[in-house]
Order: sequence, then C-alpha cells, then structure tokens
Amino acid sequence: MQDVEIIESAPAAAAALDPIRARLLGELAVPTSAAGLAARVGITRQKVNYHLKALEQHGLVELAEERRHGGITERVLQATAASYVVSPAALSASAADPDANADHLSASYLVALAGRLVREVGALARRAGVSGRRLSTLSIDTEIGFRSAADRAAFAADLTAAVLDLAARYHHDDGRPHRLLVAAHPLPEESR
Repeated sequence: MQDVEIIESAPAAAAALDPIRARLLGELAVPTSAAGLAARVGITRQKVNYHLKALEQHGLVELAEERRHGGITERVLQATAASYVVSPAALSASAADPDANADHLSASYLVALAGRLVREVGALARRAGVSGRRLSTLSIDTEIGFRSAADRAAFAADLTAAVLDLAARYHHDDGRPHRLLVAAHPLPEESR
C-alpha cells in the first residue's frame, strides 16, 4: 500500500468521491473481506461487493489475499493507498492553468500552481513506480508569523533575492531541469 496515490482519471475520481465508496476506501486501510467490511459499515454484503468491484475496476482497491473455506474462496481486499489526491489531470480541459493567470499574487494563481504540482509529481511518481525507481524530490514546509504587511513584503523580497541567487549559482543549461515552487499563504484558523 502506498502512502498517497494521485488519481488522474475522471472515472476513478468519481468512484473515489462517491460517499459510500470513499468510506469503504477509508475502511480498507486494513485488508478485509466484503463480508467483514459489510459488518463494519452496516451495509449489505451484496452492496459492498458492488462498490468494491467499481473501486477495483479503477485500481483503487487490490487483492491482498484469497482464503479458502471449504469450496468457497474469500477475497480479502485492501485500498491501494492510505490516502488519495485527485489530480487536475482528471478534469482535463477545465483544470486550472497557471499560465492563463496574469495575477501572480492571487489565490487562484497559487491554486493553479498547486494543481500543476500535483499533476506533474503524480505523473513522475507513477513512472518512477512502474520502473521500480524512487522519485527524488525536495520539500520544505514551515510556518512564519509576520508582525506586519511590511515585514511580509520585506521577507518576500529577501526570499526572492535568495532564491534567484541560488538558482543562478546552481543552474546549468545542460543539467536536468527541475521546477521550484515557493508559496506562502495565511494559515487557516482551524490549523492554528
């Protein structure tokens, strides 16, 4: 089971976002049979089987093992990942495009950048997984409290200068290109 799987197809996203199927995916962090899952969530085994087949068809659920009980084979399934993120690739033409937004200080531009990040890293991670290789990434996540808008603006100017200096120092035209995304947004109330 992967930590995070990025869903890139619209039908798989629709399957995962269905309320019953989303609940079943959450329950399948621990492998179980349709009968065991039905007892846990209070839905009939037949209905659970119907939803499990749809999730399995879209690659969101996989066979963990088969158990034989007399002449009956019980299938034990598990979710393919502990959590899922829907890529903007699932939305195709209606996905947000950062290049279509001229206001680089707007929330919509930041969301479009985040969407592109999910789409690109998802595709790279899938290719790395297929080839049995690991995808090298770098992530920095921190919180900072600004006393004023002037402090925030000064920080942004200093950060921009530092990133441009580092990029100029380490960039090589014949090197493997990497995308660097630096973003800041206010912390939501519920995250404090």
